Formats: sequence, structure tokens, C-alpha cells
Amino acid sequence: MSSSRVFSGQMYGAQRSGAGTIRRIRLENFMCHNSLEIELGEWVNFITGQNGSGKSAILTALCIAFGCRARETQRASKLKEFIKTGCSYATVQVDIKNEGVDSFKPEIFGDTIIIERRISDTTSSTVLKDRQGRKVASRKEDLRELVEHFNIDVENPCVIMSQDKSREFLHSGNDRDKFKFFFKATLLQQVDELLQSIIKQLKDACALVDELEKLIRPAQLELSELQEKIENIKRVEQISQEVQLLRKKLAWSLVYDEDKRLQEQAKNIETLKKRIPTCQAKIDSTLDKLEKLLERLSKKKVQVASLVEKTSEVKRKKDELWDALCSARKEKLELEEEHRRGTKQIRKMRNDVRRLEEQARDIQDKHIRNTQAEESEIEEQIKELEYAVDNVQSLLSSLKDEENTLSEQISAEMDAMKKINDEINYYERKQREVHHQICELRLHQTNKVTAFGGDGVLRLLREIEMHHKAFSMPPIGPIGAHVTLVNGDTWAPAVERAIGKMLNAFIVTNSEDACALRKCAREARYNFFPIVIQRFSRPRLIIPNHSLPQTSHPTTLSVLHSDNPTIYNVLVDVCKAERQVLVKDYNMGRAVAFDQRIPNMLEVFTLDGFKMFSRGSVQTVLPINKNLKIGRLRGSFGDQVKEFESHVSNIQQDIDQCKSRKRELEKKVQDFNRKLDNKKKRRLDVEREFMAKRMKLQDMQKSHAVDASLLPESTTNELLQEISDGKMVIKKKEALLETLKDRINEAEEKARTLKLSFEDLGESTKGEVEAFQKAEEELTEIEKEIHNAEANKLHYENIMNNKVLPQIKEAEAKYLELEKDRKESYKKASVICPESDIEALGDRDETTTEQLDAKLKRLNQRFMHESQQYSESIDDLRMLHQEKERRILRKLHTYKAFRERLD
Repeated sequence: MSSSRVFSGQMYGAQRSGAGTIRRIRLENFMCHNSLEIELGEWVNFITGQNGSGKSAILTALCIAFGCRARETQRASKLKEFIKTGCSYATVQVDIKNEGVDSFKPEIFGDTIIIERRISDTTSSTVLKDRQGRKVASRKEDLRELVEHFNIDVENPCVIMSQDKSREFLHSGNDRDKFKFFFKATLLQQVDELLQSIIKQLKDACALVDELEKLIRPAQLELSELQEKIENIKRVEQISQEVQLLRKKLAWSLVYDEDKRLQEQAKNIETLKKRIPTCQAKIDSTLDKLEKLLERLSKKKVQVASLVEKTSEVKRKKDELWDALCSARKEKLELEEEHRRGTKQIRKMRNDVRRLEEQARDIQDKHIRNTQAEESEIEEQIKELEYAVDNVQSLLSSLKDEENTLSEQISAEMDAMKKINDEINYYERKQREVHHQICELRLHQTNKVTAFGGDGVLRLLREIEMHHKAFSMPPIGPIGAHVTLVNGDTWAPAVERAIGKMLNAFIVTNSEDACALRKCAREARYNFFPIVIQRFSRPRLIIPNHSLPQTSHPTTLSVLHSDNPTIYNVLVDVCKAERQVLVKDYNMGRAVAFDQRIPNMLEVFTLDGFKMFSRGSVQTVLPINKNLKIGRLRGSFGDQVKEFESHVSNIQQDIDQCKSRKRELEKKVQDFNRKLDNKKKRRLDVEREFMAKRMKLQDMQKSHAVDASLLPESTTNELLQEISDGKMVIKKKEALLETLKDRINEAEEKARTLKLSFEDLGESTKGEVEAFQKAEEELTEIEKEIHNAEANKLHYENIMNNKVLPQIKEAEAKYLELEKDRKESYKKASVICPESDIEALGDRDETTTEQLDAKLKRLNQRFMHESQQYSESIDDLRMLHQEKERRILRKLHTYKAFRERLD
């Protein structure tokens, strides 16, 4: 079944000009409509359709658009119930004509006003737009103003009559109810009630004004009494004026006193500030001296290093000459011993020849005299001699064995002494290296930058400062001086191993600056450092978490901090610091690097200096780099200096222990040499005894053989032959002795030559050794001077920081306090009276503040005495009079205005 709805293009209050006419209605997801747009004419519009097709929905949308609440539409209890089922929002848009004399803010909205109301599950909003769809307003007050302007009252049934209101009107039973409906719909009932209320209010207001005017009369009488009382105490007022004048003078006198104190304090500050240049000059002179001492220290270190090389070479040569001299002396002694033995043998052989000759002469006589008894006695003597020779021979063998054992012991002790000498040289070299490191650390304490390049980087920075115009942007570096460790010095060794030489690097913004930096480096004689080109304008990199190694161990980037974004970017781009994982020890490093397969991890570094990484299936572990300097990133070099000084003390203890062991070994070697000499003497005596007994045994055996021979003539021939052979042997021995004598002379000459060379080398190197000792003493003296200079610098800095500057700061604080007091005094005095009033009086310096204060007290006492008969002061009376007069006048004016408005 079809029905229809009637719309008027002009709402109830629209004029003939056309302003307020609805042109268009657009609905989206509202009630049963998905999307609906209706163009309306200027006058009457009919909408027809089946029941439930959405005709009433259009009327309800108009009510909602013009601000009607959901309950008043009688179609829903909440706005969200108007949203079509299955949708999340609904929109109602109404276009209103805004032309003619009755248009609403045409300069803002133009000729069309668009009202758009959007409803969601949780909120609703109303927006007023101009004809281009631009948002103009969104407050409820703006919509209410528009509705009141066009007199669009959607709750009035004469404007919009819903089905329920139509049913109520048509079903009313009598004319009275219909008239009431008309009276209410046309707002006549509201106007009538408003007029009755106004008449009642006017009567009440007139009665109230009459009552108020009666209440003023007692106040007017009190005002007259107050005026009489004020006239009676004019004399007190005159005293009061004098008191006020003195108060003004006293207030400004305090200001002038503050000005004097400010001037005195300013002079005091100037006097104190004059001490700053003197103290700073001493600090600067100390710094200049310290810089010169550091330069001398650097040169002296180079000189000492050169002298160390020279003295070590000289020492090696002296050791070689001493060894050669000892060998020559030993060879000479051996040749002399051999010559002595040969001489003895020749002497003995000559005696043997003489004895053989005598035996040859006496053979015949002996042959006759010998008897059988004598023969057995000789055999017994031969047996005894053979036994004695065997004993002496065994003793000689044992002595030789003991002598060889002692020689081996001496050789072993000499080898041990050589090892100890090597240890002493090693410890002394290590001690010099640690001393050098201590000097470097003390230099780093003076200037941290020197930790990343020494004196060379300071020269480079000075060159960069001198040639700063050659750079488009100043270079940044060294990098190590611009980074700090986040959580103490725990990870310092691993971080320095990970970043390595990049701590000494400089950063420039382009290749031209890199060339300029290389030129400055050549002039500064400092060339071995990396240069990184990185745009300084590039913002700080933000690394997402999924790009970092997924591990609980820290990375190099996480333990470093730098306020400079360029340095941070270099650590990421060049050093890959965000992918370098730090661990505590070797075993944990292997587990992290090779077993866990952590994504985004490039390398692993341990605190003890190992570097581990894997590339594909290849696992690599790099050992500790002993040449790498560590400890440069530590926050305090003083702790390192103490550690190294303790290390030097330990090394000195090791040196002392080695020297003590060396002295013990020298004593042992001396004891062994003494024992060896005794053994040699004993062996020689035993050898002589052995030779004597053996010769005696041979003589007795030969004599016994001669005696036992039955052919004395043949025996005599044999003796003669033996004598002849002995003489031949003697001649050969004498020739050999001559050769030995020549060799002895050669060995003696060689020993003498080596001794002279050794002495000459000692004399020639004496200057170098003394120079080395002198250089070491000078180095120590320079270090002492550096320490004293640093102490003096610290002393003057302490004076500057703890005495001069605090006194100036205290004086300035006092000056500021006085200035603040002066401002407060000036502010208070200005409240009392302007300064021009005091200057107009003149003679401001005639009386002091104390005198003015005493005079003011006297006048106050007089004023209190004169005003005792009155309970109020004259100021209070005047204020009370003025206040009452002002209040009465205000009330009179108010009541007069009330009557005018009521009339």
C-alpha cells in the first residue's frame, strides 16, 4: 500500500527572500537507506512510496540534522540505532539556501549552508560547511544560532509533524483540546506566560527599589558624622603628612645607601678580577714549560732508544771479545801445560838414557853379584810396585772423572748465568717499556687526545686549526677522543680490539677536505692514521631491533656513547660496531661465535683479546695482538699509572732476584773453579807419582831381565840400542817443544791483542755508556720536572678554582644580592612615591638614614599621642569616608538606573 509525505521547501520561519530553504537532502547508511539524495523545490514537495520504504526516515533525518535528540523523534532511544544494520556509521547532509536579506553570515558560508551530521557506534558530530564543502564550524552553539536565525524549531509540530503527532492532533475530541494544541504550537502560550512573569517581576522590583532607598538614609547620616570628625582632626592630618614625607625620604635613603654599597662591591669585584690575569699567566707559563718538557721528553726518549740499541750492540761485541779472550787464554794455558809436560818428559828421558848407560856399564858386575836370594827379593819388589802402580792409576782415573764432573758443573752454571743475564736484559728492557708507557699515560692525563696518536696528533690538530679555512667543514677526530664507555671500563679491552686503528681515525665531509687533511698531516709529520669520508649533514642512524644480533651479550655499539651523530654513523657504517658481539672469555666466545648461530652477528671479541668469526663453514679464531695498545678508552689514566708503577716495582723485584741468583751462581762458579784447580794440582801430583812408580817398575823389570839373562853381551847391545832410540825420541820431543813454544807465543800474542781490543772497545764505548747513563738520568730528571710542572699547574689551577674564582663568584653573588635588594628597595620606595618627588625636595644627602629613622619615630610618637582620643586613624577615617561616600553614590546611581529601566 502506498502513501505520501508532504515537504515544504521553506521551513516554518523562512522568508519570501528564500533564505533557509532546503535544497537537498543526502542520506548514507541511515535507517533503511544505503545512499539517498533528494532535490527539493522551493515550495511544496510530495514524496510517495510504499509503507516501510523510508519516507518517515527522511523526516527523521531532518530532525536529527537540526539537532533534535533521538528520543524526541519517537523513532529510537539512542542515535546509534539510526545506523543501518551491518554498517558502522550513518551520515545525514542537508543543503540550505542562504541568499537574500535574511541570509546567515553570507560572508562566511556563501549562498549555501551544508549541515552534516555523522553518527557512529560511540559518538556523533555536527559540522557546518560552506558551498565548497569547507568546514566552517562544529560546535552545538553554532548550529543552535543557525536554527534560531532561521526559526527552525523541529520540535514544533507546526514545523515538522510526525506520524504520532498527526495521530494525536486528528484524534483529539473537542475544540478546547484542538485550541490548546494550536495555542501551544504557535508559541502563544509561551508568550502569555512570559508576559505574566514580567509584570510580576516589575512590581517586585519597584517595591525592592523603594526599600533600598529607605536603607540609604542612615548611611548618609553616618557620612555626615564622619565628615565632622575628619574636620576635627586636621591637626593630626598635618602631622601625618609630615610622617608620610619622612617615610618617603627614608625609603629613598635606603635606596641611595644600597647604591653606595653596590659601588663599593663593584670596586671590590674589579680588584679581585685583576688577580685572574696574574694567576692565568702563571698557569699559561706552566703549560708552556710543560709543553716544552714534553717535547724534550719525546726527543730524549728517541735518544735513549737509539743509545739502547748502540749499547746493546757494544755489549754484544764486548761479550764476543771476552769469550775470544777467554778462549785464547785457555788455549795458551793448555799449550803451556803441554810444553811443561813435554819438558818433564824430555828431562825424564835424558835421565833414563843416563841410567841405561850406567846400567850397561854395570851389567857385568851385577850379573856376577846377583844370587838366587837377590833374584826372589827383586821379584817381590816388582809385585809391590805393580800393586802400587795399579792403585795410583785408579786414583788418577777417579781424579780425572771428578775433574770432568767439575768442568761440566762449571759449564752448566755458566749456561745458567747466561740465561740469568738474558732474563735481566729482558726485564730491564720490559722495565724501560713500562716506564715509557707510564710517561705516555701521564701525557694522556694532561691531554686525552694524545692517547690516540701521541704528540703527532697534537701537531696535526694545530695544523688543522692554522689551516681551518682550507676545509669546508672542520674535520672530526680522532674518533677515540669523542667516544666514551657507557658502563665503566669493563669492556675497554674488547672494544679497543674490535675498533682497532679506527680510534685514531679522522672524519671529513668530502674528498677535498680529505686532501687538505693529508696535506696538514704531512706538515705535522703524522701520516699513519685512517681518514673516513662521511657527510656531516647525515642524520643519526636508527637501527631497528630485528637488524641487531639476537643475543643477551652486549655489542660494541651498545657500550659506546657519542653525542656526535657523524661518529655514531661511522661506527655503524665503517666499523660495523652494531654487529660486533662482546663476551667475557674464550670458551663463551666459541659458544657464541660457532655454536649458537646468532643472526646479524659479524664477529665476536673477548676480554682477553681473541677475535672469532665464521664465514660459511670456515671457523676462524685470531690470537691476541700483542702490538695493539689497550687502555686508551679507560675513564681514568691514574689507575693505569698506578698499575704500571706496581708492575715496574714487580719487575724491579724480579731483576733484584735475578741479580741475587746471579751472585749466588758466581760464588758457586768461583767455588767450583777453586775445587777444579785443587783437583788439577792433585791430579798432576798423582800423575807424577804414577809416572815415577811406573818408571821404577820398568827399571826393576828391565834390571831383573838383564840379571836373569845368560848373555850379557846381547843384553848390553840391546841397552845400547835402547839408548840410541831414546836419544832419537828426545830429539823429536825437543823439535815438538819448539813448535809448542811458537804456538804458545802465538797464543800469547793473540790473547794480548784481544785484551788490547777489549780494553780499546771499553775505552771507546765508555763515552757511549756514560752518554746512555747520562741520558737515562736526564730522562728521569725531565720526568721529575714534568711531574713538578704538573704539580705547579695543579697548584695554580687550585688557587684559581678554589680561591680566586670562588671569591669573585662570592663577590658577584653578593653584588647580585645587593642589586636585588636595591631593586626591592627601589620598588618599595617607588610604591611609596616616585623618585622625582624626592629630587624636587633637594638636599637628599644632608641627613643619614639613621637620622631620618629617629626623626620618623619621634613624629610617630607625637602622632600617636595626638590621635589617642580617636579610635581610628585619620587615614582609616578618610578611607572609611571615601568608601561610604563611594558606596552611597554607587547605590544612588544604581537605584536611579533601576527606576529608569523599570519605567
